[in-house]
Amino acid sequence: MTGYRSDVPENWFVDPVNLGVPGVRRPEREDDTALSWQTDALCSQTDPEAFFPEKGGSTRDAKRICSSCDVRGECLEYALSNDERFGIWGGLSERERRKLKRQAG
Repeated sequence: MTGYRSDVPENWFVDPVNLGVPGVRRPEREDDTALSWQTDALCSQTDPEAFFPEKGGSTRDAKRICSSCDVRGECLEYALSNDERFGIWGGLSERERRKLKRQAG
């Protein structure tokens, strides 16, 4: 045997953005809207009930998902600027966001 021969063409490439691989961001475009970050949010690919627990319910699962999300900062910024009062946004609960706003203000 003279060597390994691959049947895959040299110019073969799979674009992770077009495949919809979570966490792979599209390059910034002029037509991006203020909420385009939401398409890359891990929460959009999971059960939304985890992010809006009943009063006294656990926020652990939602926060774990947020901790590895590439758009966590954009999410938190959105929640703070739009005064989101319910749910987990950017890895923080309503109470944690209120505390953060008080400390910043």
